[in-house]
Amino acid sequence: MTLDITTLRVAFGALAVTLFVLFYTVAFRQTRSAYSAWWCAAIAFFFTGSFAYLLDGTVHQVWANPLGNMLLVMGATSVWAGARTLRTSKPAWLQLSAAPLLTLLASVVDSPATNTWSGGPVFLGMMSLTIGLASWELWRLPSSYSRVQAPLAFASGFLALLYLGRCVAFVAGGQDGHVFTTYFGSGITTLITMLLLVVVSFSAAALSAEQIATDLRRRADRDSLTGLLNRAGFLDLARVQVDRLARTSSPGTLILADLDFFKAVNDTHGHPAGDAVLKAFADASTDTVRSTDLVGRYGGEEFVFLLPGASVARSEDITREVSRALRGHSAPGGIQMPTVSYGVAALEAADYDLDASIAAADRALYAAKAGGRNRSVRAVRPPRRTGSAEQVQAHFRLQ
Repeated sequence: MTLDITTLRVAFGALAVTLFVLFYTVAFRQTRSAYSAWWCAAIAFFFTGSFAYLLDGTVHQVWANPLGNMLLVMGATSVWAGARTLRTSKPAWLQLSAAPLLTLLASVVDSPATNTWSGGPVFLGMMSLTIGLASWELWRLPSSYSRVQAPLAFASGFLALLYLGRCVAFVAGGQDGHVFTTYFGSGITTLITMLLLVVVSFSAAALSAEQIATDLRRRADRDSLTGLLNRAGFLDLARVQVDRLARTSSPGTLILADLDFFKAVNDTHGHPAGDAVLKAFADASTDTVRSTDLVGRYGGEEFVFLLPGASVARSEDITREVSRALRGHSAPGGIQMPTVSYGVAALEAADYDLDASIAAADRALYAAKAGGRNRSVRAVRPPRRTGSAEQVQAHFRLQ
């Protein structure tokens, strides 16, 4: 069966336009993400490049053929740029323009008025390179990033290998060679590319939808003022961490912190000053603890920490470091940073109950307030088998 390349190119263009409209309205307008923008650009370049090829065999071929080659490579480069934004930042403009400009130059100097495959080896090679780079960027994402990154990477990798095979066959046997015309001709590859474009576009739309869901979850779990986990977000992650500690019989510590006389800051200097103090404490906390520790705003001027693997003694050291870091922060209008009281409760083999640990830390925090503030108090809970009431053992330490 002979594939009519002109009909296939018209169909490819119509498909590209349809996918562009769908992707723009469904994915890009909702996410406004860099990835969605680059994918919209890629589809637009693929469409315009395919349209330019329809002028082959006319007097316009001399400029349309090099332009079509360049536009398709620009589309593939946009796919790479979009994949790169998922992991790091977009490539520099020099990186983005190198492949299209080299393709245009090779096509212009290779008799485009009479040669429909002007610059063919460079064009095929650049398509393989840029799409292959996109596949590599997708494979490098963490496996937990998305459910569709693997299909995207696979489809991109397959298309890159297809263009690599075309390039090798073209160089080895020329554009009229048996292998190239039989297995890698424009009709076959256009049909395959159409199918892959559909698969990749729907996978890209699914990825954009997942980005929306991830962003909404992140916003729902975060305190808008401090950027820390909010109460619900902290408790969800803390339960997972505590279960992990229980399975491995590892120690951990929970800390409740409360800013001393915080109401006086709001009453004297206004709520903007109070907000600045809360942000300063959040910064002091995140700068002090490890990336594996959890820090959340528990409510008002009260904060909560979960330190997996940390002993109570080490946690008391951390409370001093946080208070020291807070004192080092500057506040508007020369406001003096408040002191902080802490309640510290151990998570250990005797009891990995998160709610009970929070309650114990809260009682210890109350004891710290009653004992003069600006100190940490250690809560010691006896094993449950004793049946005795929980007690609080205070270790007063001025911060």
